[in-house]
Amino acid sequence: MKTRFRPCIDLHDGRVKQIVGSTLTDTGAGPRENFVSPHGAAYYAELYRRDALTGGHIIMLGLGNEAAANEALKAWPGGLQLGGGITAANAARWLEAGASHVIVTSAVFSADGRFQEDKLAALVRETGVERLVLDLSCKRVGAGWTVAMNRWQTLTDLQVDHATLAHLAQSCDEFLIHAVDVEGKCEGIDTDLVGHLSAWGQKPITYAGGARRLDDLVLVQQASGGKMDVTIGSALDLFGGTGVRYADCVTFNRHGETDG
Repeated sequence: MKTRFRPCIDLHDGRVKQIVGSTLTDTGAGPRENFVSPHGAAYYAELYRRDALTGGHIIMLGLGNEAAANEALKAWPGGLQLGGGITAANAARWLEAGASHVIVTSAVFSADGRFQEDKLAALVRETGVERLVLDLSCKRVGAGWTVAMNRWQTLTDLQVDHATLAHLAQSCDEFLIHAVDVEGKCEGIDTDLVGHLSAWGQKPITYAGGARRLDDLVLVQQASGGKMDVTIGSALDLFGGTGVRYADCVTFNRHGETDG
């Protein structure tokens, strides 16, 4: 197995952006934006399709993003996963619109953050295990990590430990896990979380958060034995970053090479 770079399209107010994850709130102040693209979502989907980058994700951060998401899915039907506001009521529609998988967090919790097994079962009935990705994006709490939902504002009662992963693995095809504390900061990945997740390694996991250089792909590959993939956002030159060239990520996926 080999770690892969997985691309992303983060949507906020209908535009492609890179945002510091911890600043997404429901207060009057807007989130801190690292980058706002002059291009639409379809531009990125077409680019990823050209370069055969599979397993990437579109995340709708709040309302007003459905049109942009649909444009991206039309540009590469079956090539991208979709998350943000996905529920049992709309999951099948998004799969029909072209998403390879739907990504879910809040829909399997109550409003106050309690995990609901029946809600997960309802989703699986709509999507099948093979087209569902569970987003366990999390914040560090004490010595471990706790899943955060509602655009990462609400801590849930679900811990990201090996018992949780093993239980939920029966209901999904893979996991997406953002390290919320470092997301969008380009200060380096959460190596403790990567090590913790790698020690489990029984289901595909895509890690996101803090990646700032190409060598972070190698670090995750070494830590996980190639079982975990990595998303790079704000550090990528596609999104105004200076730490990682998109072309180098494409080369890494094809040949597993990095110049550091």
